[in-house]
Amino acid sequence: MQPLPTLAEIEAAKTLIRPHIHETPAYRWPLLEAGLGCELWLKHENHTPVGAFKIRGGLVYMDELKRAEPGVRGVIAATTGNHGQSIAFAAKLNGLRAVIVVPHGNNPEKNAAMRSLGAELIEHGREFQEALEFSRELAAKEGLHAVPSFHPWLVRGVATYALELFRARGELDAVYVPIGLGSGFCGIASAREALGFKTKIIGVVSEHAPAYALSFQQGRFVEQSSTTRVAEGVACKTPNKDALEHVIRHAHEVVTVNDDEAVSAMRELIHATHNIAEGAGALAYAALKKQCEAWHGKRVACILTGGNASMGMLSAALGR
Repeated sequence: MQPLPTLAEIEAAKTLIRPHIHETPAYRWPLLEAGLGCELWLKHENHTPVGAFKIRGGLVYMDELKRAEPGVRGVIAATTGNHGQSIAFAAKLNGLRAVIVVPHGNNPEKNAAMRSLGAELIEHGREFQEALEFSRELAAKEGLHAVPSFHPWLVRGVATYALELFRARGELDAVYVPIGLGSGFCGIASAREALGFKTKIIGVVSEHAPAYALSFQQGRFVEQSSTTRVAEGVACKTPNKDALEHVIRHAHEVVTVNDDEAVSAMRELIHATHNIAEGAGALAYAALKKQCEAWHGKRVACILTGGNASMGMLSAALGR
């Protein structure tokens, strides 16, 4: 298992990304807090240049890659969207070719966003895992560096949002964070450990993509197909083994949220904050709603990990 980044490493990553990303806000929204019984801080990672937290890891990864492999000319990654936007953004900044592989039926707005950042987009497979396997074949064929969806360099960058949160709001009682492949969760765990805090970390997954929840409950690696129609950002079939070890070690629990609950949470976030949350981005708040009695009178944060919802999904959310 790879160690989590240290405080010095997270601080260095913050210095690296700051010219490109301002600190994202953490706000209390009275309409969200109404009825919850707790003090709720919403960390707005939908306020980055690509509308999601992933950009932080992409910038750090590309900086490390350019120094480790100065002759690198291009990168390739598999994604359902936000990781791909991160890699496309960072690759363009560093003058590198970016090839992004997405599964068929992927969020069309995310596809358009990746193309707008200069990425060459390829659609392949029915789900993320098939897109990933194809991207590895293409990397070998075309001499591209394959960027994984989970890596210590990515975690180091992502941990900067957690450091911002804790530095701004102190030692919270709990933080709810969605788990896709695990970089966001590990970012929270990194900052908490580096600061010596006792904040409980609650991971959140889709009920229809429960691989990490099942693995956490059983204390071992478990694969499970994804059928979520809403939260493509956490549509994980195969957990990353390094990330899973950190989840098992550092999570207080892992909660599941179904698609209807995610869509309802999207609508409430729009209504109460006038901020858009994509399906995966709404999971943390949806999970807190289910467990709010456990945090009565406590200080809790939810990570709004991204706001790149398709127009169709927004229409469905607003229609409710």
